[in-house]
Amino acid sequence: MGTNAGERTGSDVAQATALGVVIEIPAPHDAALRTWLRRYGGVAAAAVAPHITLVSGSTTDWDSAVEHVHKVAAQAEPFEVSLRGTGTFRPITPVVFLNVENGADSCSELHDALVDGPMRHEVAYGYHPHLTIAHEVEEAVMDLAQEELKGESLSFTVQSIGLFALDATGAWSLREELGLGGPSS
Repeated sequence: MGTNAGERTGSDVAQATALGVVIEIPAPHDAALRTWLRRYGGVAAAAVAPHITLVSGSTTDWDSAVEHVHKVAAQAEPFEVSLRGTGTFRPITPVVFLNVENGADSCSELHDALVDGPMRHEVAYGYHPHLTIAHEVEEAVMDLAQEELKGESLSFTVQSIGLFALDATGAWSLREELGLGGPSS
């Protein structure tokens, strides 16, 4: 028999559950982004909805983490995001991304609020809001993505954040969408 998120096992060791909080990219922008993800990252990359990660980690207390995400969402206000041009984390990490130009401060504030509580965890690098286009693919493909998308831009209003967990197949699955400025649970 398996354990539920945050449930204690027979050995009295808490079971960690993967958890992510993201900004999903709304229509009609998501269609173009999925095309780019497929072109530069392959079919597997296109299977993941285009998003800006706010926090990704794990928790041993799912209920407390969810309550915390609810509180953060309720205290935040909708904001504008503009993605413009490309960037990369190479040579440190093989990633090409779209830059969050406007709204980066709001993304960072949400990130900081989310990791200030039961979702606190150590990270290898500082938080840098972005939308990944190519990750761990051939250098030539990353170069092509960085060059071909450098003039692209899109804007949208962030009105909600998505709470994700890994499902039984190991895929990220939306558990709840939380409106910004909404009621706290």
